[in-house]
Amino acid sequence: MPYILQIDFPYTGPWGEEMTKAMDALARSIADEPGLIWKIWTASESTQEAGGIYLFEDAESAQSYLAMHAARLKGFGIPRVNGKLFGVNDALSRINRGPV
Repeated sequence: MPYILQIDFPYTGPWGEEMTKAMDALARSIADEPGLIWKIWTASESTQEAGGIYLFEDAESAQSYLAMHAARLKGFGIPRVNGKLFGVNDALSRINRGPV
């Protein structure tokens, strides 16, 4: 069963195109993570938050990634990392055009 991982954390920028340039190498690194199917990057300048929604092949891959990424973000000076893991109901998600 695939699993969704939701991560968010306080973030003060950069935003937009500057964020894209600054995070390019990180995005390429994330693309190579074991079990990752896709990631959608999220950012809210108004609430000073960023993060992502990830789809992993299995819970173990998602949990392993969360532990590694939370430690990496804390190493970048981000004090709080929120992560939630959810199982995906493929059949219902397909009815609603979910990319699973």
